[in-house]
Amino acid sequence: MTRLRAGLLIAGVVFVVDQLVKWIVTGPMGIDFLGAYRTILPVFDLRYTRNEGVSLGMLRAETETMRWLLVAFTGAIAIGVAVWMTREEKPVDRAALGLVLGGALGNILDRIRLGYVVDFADLHFGEWRPFLVFNVADAAITIGVLILLVRALLIREKRPDPSENVHA
Repeated sequence: MTRLRAGLLIAGVVFVVDQLVKWIVTGPMGIDFLGAYRTILPVFDLRYTRNEGVSLGMLRAETETMRWLLVAFTGAIAIGVAVWMTREEKPVDRAALGLVLGGALGNILDRIRLGYVVDFADLHFGEWRPFLVFNVADAAITIGVLILLVRALLIREKRPDPSENVHA
């Protein structure tokens, strides 16, 4: 259970920060309708959008049935990530899974409460936008997945040398 604490703590922090920032943007800041935006930096706006699909707007939930199927689908993925986290030995991978789980839960709550995911972070360089409008949960999921991919593809753990018999 101790192994899980760090991953669950990260997931909880991501979830709370995601929901808090969404509330600040759509509540006190009043960026809560399509077309609403506020320029924060020359390369960054807060711009309200509704994501009715999953990644990159795919699998749009255009009906209530599709909405709840997306909730079930993303919920199943979140459960899979949580189970993986319970079995993961490496602390960095558990932390990355915590980022993914917290982000997934934040977006799932939006879809349950609102029927869509609130996105607001708009990074741009002039008219060029390297990303779609996103939120804290999306950023956490992306960072977590990138950590897992880099570690899986580029970082090789040193395996014990079979010639070094520790039982001899």
